[in-house]
Amino acid sequence: MTAGVTSAPRSVRRVLVASTIGTAIEWYDFYLYATASALVFGPLFFPGSSAAGGVLASFATYAAGFVARPLGGLLFGHFGDRVGRKSMMVWTLLVMGIATFGVGLLPTYDTAGVLAPVLLVTLRVAQGIGIGGEWGSAVLLSTEHGPPGRRGFFSSWPAMGFALALFGSNLTFVLISRLPEEDFLTWGWRLPFLASIVLVGIGIWVRLGVEETPEFVRGRAENRPARVPVI
Repeated sequence: MTAGVTSAPRSVRRVLVASTIGTAIEWYDFYLYATASALVFGPLFFPGSSAAGGVLASFATYAAGFVARPLGGLLFGHFGDRVGRKSMMVWTLLVMGIATFGVGLLPTYDTAGVLAPVLLVTLRVAQGIGIGGEWGSAVLLSTEHGPPGRRGFFSSWPAMGFALALFGSNLTFVLISRLPEEDFLTWGWRLPFLASIVLVGIGIWVRLGVEETPEFVRGRAENRPARVPVI
């Protein structure tokens, strides 16, 4: 592409849909963990603590995802500048999807001992890396496909994913919590995490059909990408 070339309207609409839906799916996975931290992770992964201590321990693992987010931004930002925005959008979904699905498969403390919370924290860090790369990538993809004068509006679309994700994750646990308590604590809580892989598959399919941004294509044509873009 040459300077002045912008995305076709149909392509831009697909980008907005892909950014919004993909962000909603990733934050849905991220918020699932938050709800599970309050409801089930304490007794299942930290049974040696008091009820309050177990909840605090599970929220500490929840916080690990936020600590890892800057790392995800740096990692996917680096490769997004060198390889492309589109491919990084797919990878963020894959990282988040695999980590979330893995949470649904985890053994509890009664089965695996201290290995269980260690694996839980590891997967939570992976979620944080995925969402750290997702947020910047989604906004950048929407912005760089936007026409001059409307880029601020276009960049706002991924923000709608927050509300959709929060509503969806809470609704899912409202429905699952209607199970008998024993079933809910044994296998019911796993269902939202395992089912999320279907949503991730849909998100990847949508994003694979998105074109690379005109800004990135022009930049690659005019200049070699920096070896370490963050510098």
